[in-house]
Amino acid sequence: MTTTTMPDHIVSAFDADLKELGDKLAEMGGLAEKLVAESVDALLTRDSPLARRVIDWDRSIDRLQQEIEERAILTIAKRAPVAIDLREVVASLRIANDLERIGDLAKNIAKRVIALDGQFQPPKLAHGVAHIANLTLAQLKEVLDAYTQRDEARALEVWKRDGEIDQLYTSLFRELLTYMMEDPRNIGFCAHLLFCAKNVERIGDHATNIAETIYYLVNGTPLTEDRPKGDTSSSTKIEFPQG
Repeated sequence: MTTTTMPDHIVSAFDADLKELGDKLAEMGGLAEKLVAESVDALLTRDSPLARRVIDWDRSIDRLQQEIEERAILTIAKRAPVAIDLREVVASLRIANDLERIGDLAKNIAKRVIALDGQFQPPKLAHGVAHIANLTLAQLKEVLDAYTQRDEARALEVWKRDGEIDQLYTSLFRELLTYMMEDPRNIGFCAHLLFCAKNVERIGDHATNIAETIYYLVNGTPLTEDRPKGDTSSSTKIEFPQG
């Protein structure tokens, strides 16, 4: 329910706008989770047809982001929201942007699967990517649930665990380099796995972005603490409008 003083019919229309944004974000979030899970599954099972479907599904995420942007801009223009109402709309825009990037990163993994088709692929080498992907996917699910419930505490838990994913990526990077040095046949496959692992690590960063957006939505101020990152090279800082 909105908190600003508006006639009842305007409040009702604005609430309907927010519900539409929320519904589209929920659909987009579910699709983003699916793309991440399916792209990693395609990598582990060396399933090129599944990888191609992931690439096709990414277009649906792009379409939803465009619809959310159009609805959000129209809502701001028609309703002129302020305070928490404005933050609701701004948060939807920011989360949609992160989800769109997550879809792109999942698509990048799928493209690597297709590029690997027919190459020497020791299955055990992909297990490290699966481990970091499972943790990242759990983070994504948790932060999307936190957004649905406007649960700042759950969002902060996701934010605090960002460093775990970075540390896993660093460990996996070193492990794959070792495999490449031990057996030249592993070089091509491991190079692709490194790109996949980096894409997964970046998905974790976007989940953390969403956690920061939830904090902003609930409190009206940005989270100013430095992220507890294990790899500061991919750290980002988000600036939010006040209101």
